[in-house]
Amino acid sequence: MLHKATWDEYIDLATEMAKEGFDDVVVNSGDGKRSKLPAGEYQGTAIDRSTALNKAKAAATRVGKKFAVLVTESNGRTWYNLDPA
Repeated sequence: MLHKATWDEYIDLATEMAKEGFDDVVVNSGDGKRSKLPAGEYQGTAIDRSTALNKAKAAATRVGKKFAVLVTESNGRTWYNLDPA
C-alpha cells in the first residue's frame, strides 16, 4: 500500500512490481476468466514470503512514496465482482 498516493503512482507501482515478477491478475480455474486484483494488491508464485517481502519493498521504494507491505501465503482464493482484466 502506498501512503497518500495518486492513481499515477499506483500505476508506477504496478510497473515496478511487474519488474520484480508480480502481477495483479487472477485467473478463474473453472472458466479461465481473468480478473484484476484491487489497486495495490499483487500476487507472486514459487517464492517464499521473505523473498516476496524483499522484492515488494524494492519495487515500492523505487516509486518513492511511504509504503506498507503485507505478505501472505495462500492455499487458494475465492473472489466476487473483481473487474475484468
